[in-house]
Amino acid sequence: MASPVSSLQKAPAYHNLPTPEPDSPSLTRPRQPYRFSTLCATVDSPDADHKDQHGSSSVPIYQSATFKGVGNRYDYTRSGNPTRSHLEHHIAKISSAAHAFSVSSGMAALDIITRLLKPGTEVIAGDDLYGGTNRLLTYLRTHMGVTVHHVDTTKAESVIPYLQPGKTAMVLLESPTNPLLKIVDIAGISAHVKDKCEDAIVVVDNTMMSPYLQRPLEHGADIVYDSATKYLSGHHDLMAGVITCNRDDIAKEVAFLINSVGNALSPFDSFLLLRGMKTLAIRMDRQQSTAMLVAQILSKLGFATHYPGLPNHPGKEIHDRISDGYGAVLSFETGDKSLSERIVAATRLWGISVSFGCVNSLISMPCVMSHASIDPAVRAARGLPEDLIRLCVGIEDPADLLDDLRHALIEAGAITFAANDYIRIPNPISRAVEKLALGEPRTSPTHEPREWFVSAPGKVILFGEHAVVHGVTAVAASVDLRCYGLTSPRHDNKISVHFNDIDDYKHEWHIDDLPWDVVVPVPKGHEHPESLDIRVIDAIKTRALPPDSQMPPKAHAAAVAFLYLYMTMTYSGYRPSFHFLCRSTLPIGAGLGSSASFSVCIATALLILHQRIELPTVPPPTRGPAAPGDPGHIHLSHKGRRAIPPEIADETNRWAFVAEKVLHGNPSGVDNSVAVFGGALAYVRPGYGKRSGMDQIQGFRSLRFLLVDSKVPRDTKALVAGVARKKISEPEFVGQLLDAIQTISNEARRALADPELSRSALLSGLAALIDENHAHLVSLGVSHPSLESIRAMTAASPYRLSTKLTGAGGGGCAVTLVPDDFSDEALQTLISALEADGYRPYVTAVGGSGLGILSPYDPITVDEGDDVSPPLSPPASPGPGEEEDPLRPSIRRRFENVTVAELSQWASDRGKWLYV
Repeated sequence: MASPVSSLQKAPAYHNLPTPEPDSPSLTRPRQPYRFSTLCATVDSPDADHKDQHGSSSVPIYQSATFKGVGNRYDYTRSGNPTRSHLEHHIAKISSAAHAFSVSSGMAALDIITRLLKPGTEVIAGDDLYGGTNRLLTYLRTHMGVTVHHVDTTKAESVIPYLQPGKTAMVLLESPTNPLLKIVDIAGISAHVKDKCEDAIVVVDNTMMSPYLQRPLEHGADIVYDSATKYLSGHHDLMAGVITCNRDDIAKEVAFLINSVGNALSPFDSFLLLRGMKTLAIRMDRQQSTAMLVAQILSKLGFATHYPGLPNHPGKEIHDRISDGYGAVLSFETGDKSLSERIVAATRLWGISVSFGCVNSLISMPCVMSHASIDPAVRAARGLPEDLIRLCVGIEDPADLLDDLRHALIEAGAITFAANDYIRIPNPISRAVEKLALGEPRTSPTHEPREWFVSAPGKVILFGEHAVVHGVTAVAASVDLRCYGLTSPRHDNKISVHFNDIDDYKHEWHIDDLPWDVVVPVPKGHEHPESLDIRVIDAIKTRALPPDSQMPPKAHAAAVAFLYLYMTMTYSGYRPSFHFLCRSTLPIGAGLGSSASFSVCIATALLILHQRIELPTVPPPTRGPAAPGDPGHIHLSHKGRRAIPPEIADETNRWAFVAEKVLHGNPSGVDNSVAVFGGALAYVRPGYGKRSGMDQIQGFRSLRFLLVDSKVPRDTKALVAGVARKKISEPEFVGQLLDAIQTISNEARRALADPELSRSALLSGLAALIDENHAHLVSLGVSHPSLESIRAMTAASPYRLSTKLTGAGGGGCAVTLVPDDFSDEALQTLISALEADGYRPYVTAVGGSGLGILSPYDPITVDEGDDVSPPLSPPASPGPGEEEDPLRPSIRRRFENVTVAELSQWASDRGKWLYV
């Protein structure tokens, strides 16, 4: 009988048989690179020398201070340890780095990095930093002779003035910052640094994102460090920091410093960190998905919420470009420090603690905890709110975390539950304190149940239409034909509109029936994101309005724009109830900016009613000296001009542009800017290799024009497409035309802004440029027989006036320059001739005032004998002991019925108007 050993030896060696060739060609495809989560879970040996002799599935802990032998790779754990080598190899692999180092904490990592600095060098750092980073930089500045500049790194160009070749040694960034989640353009700043100071190094604290969501080395950073105590470990059971880089010279210095200082990570902590990193991806997926839910809920409640995943977060487009996710840290403001303290104290599942990145959710007040080491004055100067609450989301069930947070908000008195929804409770005490601090009146007219009367001008493109689409400068100016909007208070929880000149459209909505469930409000003080919220638009179209096939197209678009702004502006649970009536002296759809002036009117009215803007108080009147030494005061009246400050104009313009996007999809922004700011501006479309944007033409002097509506409908898209096709088929010819129109725009812009140019020279020059520009537009194929007829009539004797098409052409309007010495009699004769041929002329001034608001500090003038309108709905009955508010007179019905010819003067006579 054969022995077992001999039997084994005779057994066929199956493992030595060759592998059959695959039958399917698909099996021969090369393997794809591993995804990040696979890289995290798979720990490779740095090299063959580190393979465990026993095949351990987990990296062994070499818990030894010393190693035997001479000249071997390891001799003393301060200088190197096999467990730490495995860890550092793994960190480099997932960080897109050539070198990685692990030390005893995140601050130890920054300490090693700042030891690269020398006395006399300079550091540029952000103004929203982790408290420990700020503390270390302060020490370097006061003890080590290092100059530190704190700048707003959310603007990449802000670092440029401080970049000094030979002096600037380091630029220190965080993105997102802690705790305001500000976004920094790492790639943009890195490019500036390399361009101005090639010897300076860019250092990025990547703790908030971890290598899973952001790898700054891929965007130009020289050194990246993380507090591995946070997301990399994920369990808050160790202290660690990691440093990564790609440059060999930096790696050599860092390795020397770590060995010299002796703060390398211990073997056991290296093992724990390596174990925690294996679950980094799966942990962060859960954490950031829950963080998004929390941020959306807080934002919807009206709290100013800071989270890169929200569509309105400043710099979101930059973050999306350099990162793969939004992280699990967010913060929000309550407006009251004591309220924030009550919220934090009322939570149960959210642990009150500093730090973040752990599997358990944490809550804190940075100004009291993690950032308390920063001087309060410095915190205030850097815009760090004392009431700020930071949330660090863990891996608990999202429903439990949201429930705990809602209960804490209710218990603290921040929100309440009403009408089957959570709504924010306004905080009148803090707002009153804020008003006193700012010197504002205790009762602002913005909050009173009164009528608001607003207006905005139309626009005319004087030069550059059509060519502007291809990068040529356009010159546009306001016209003295305006859109007017009147809001009248309601008391029945409804909103209603009457678009008098848009098919006489009327509609009424119960506020609670609007599709609020899809709305993420834009908090006060925040800007609307670049993109529209398509969910809200779709919900308005399907749930708040009849199908567009059952409504006039212009009325449907106007209603959607109105409701979109109304709903996205709503915050803090306050939803004003009112009626909006709109009328215009502008022809609708004639290319004179009627939609933009409408957008400005609804934006202004809604900003006022949602209490997002407040008009400045009345300046003190002129008075004589009241006592010896008192010089008295002189008030200079500007007749309402420049009474609306730039910040209100800018905010209105941003929201009007949102309305224009709803109406037109991809507007240039020229029309609404002219409607807000008035005067004239030059505009260059982005993307043509030249300086783009809008510039106000300073010193513009008002001009008289005759606008003639041909009453021929235009197809703007078809006309623009036709020019584009012509450019493709005849590039040289069209290119010459565009160059010629650019020259015309340049000439006109200089002439209009030149205060030394005589009036007669200006008018004769503009007349010649008008004729020249129109000839080129005819060559582009965008004129129309009706426009040529108008041009011929105005150019004929005895008028001899210069006329051109404006806007898209193909119909619409023509503009005729009327010299100062042109007689009223001749002008009236020309108007009569145009009217006889079926055209509609308007005499108007060009370059006048922009946005106007009837002053709220005086009663609205009601003419004697006017039918004073009753309120649309009865006000609420007064409570016990309260007096019934007297009803204010209303101009709604008179505004509704005044003729178009009388409208402008009638509106002017209602009181004192305030203008931009």
